[in-house]
Amino acid sequence: MTAKYPLTPERFAQGRTFAEYLDHIGTPENLARESGWWLGRERRDLSGIIRSWYARLRLSDAQAAAVRWLAAQPGGPAKILAISEEWSSDCRRDLCIVSRLAEAGGLELRIFDRDGRTLGTGPRGDPAESPNADLVNAFLSERDGETFQSIPVIVVYSARFVELHRHVERPALYAKHRDNVVAAMQAARPGESRERAWERFMDEWRALQQGPFFTLWASATADEILSALYERLIVTGGAAGEAPAR
Repeated sequence: MTAKYPLTPERFAQGRTFAEYLDHIGTPENLARESGWWLGRERRDLSGIIRSWYARLRLSDAQAAAVRWLAAQPGGPAKILAISEEWSSDCRRDLCIVSRLAEAGGLELRIFDRDGRTLGTGPRGDPAESPNADLVNAFLSERDGETFQSIPVIVVYSARFVELHRHVERPALYAKHRDNVVAAMQAARPGESRERAWERFMDEWRALQQGPFFTLWASATADEILSALYERLIVTGGAAGEAPAR
């Protein structure tokens, strides 16, 4: 994990609210940027899909009560920074549930694009290309000595911008199985051409997103964030210099 980033109120305020982010997705400015390879390099306006996911994804009563309790504690969560690209299904799913957490807890959410005009595929963000490379490089994921510009990145701060928790890419119960699931779905079946296998995989992947498992994984993201914040406040006493939860 990379070192904690000294986020300032001014830098945080440069991000978009969830409503602003949804409006931004369909703008010519955003659609002119390169898309992820899964959907082809040309961007499409996916704001309608995200709005439908947002309407579908809800917190449980326990999750809503938990985030309200956490937010009421000294040094508790108050700000959420997110780094996202809407062509990513993980981003579409988790930004919706994180927005629900922010609303329920009265937390301020700000969303930043990862990329500039071209897709960020290198080990680090390029400041010459991405206006948010400083944030991207502060929250790189690390594996086997390499760094990756994984998204989404969700970072929770106290009101004084002390980092309390960061969540990167996927909930643990999903990440544990994802490579095997995707590889199995992509593998050609007997008699399938490579092109037909890909078409079938994309059909199945879209169906998966509309089924119960994406809802389950969204809930797991909320659970992981809430549990980590609870542990931070109870075990380590919350944000430095602030009273622990009781």
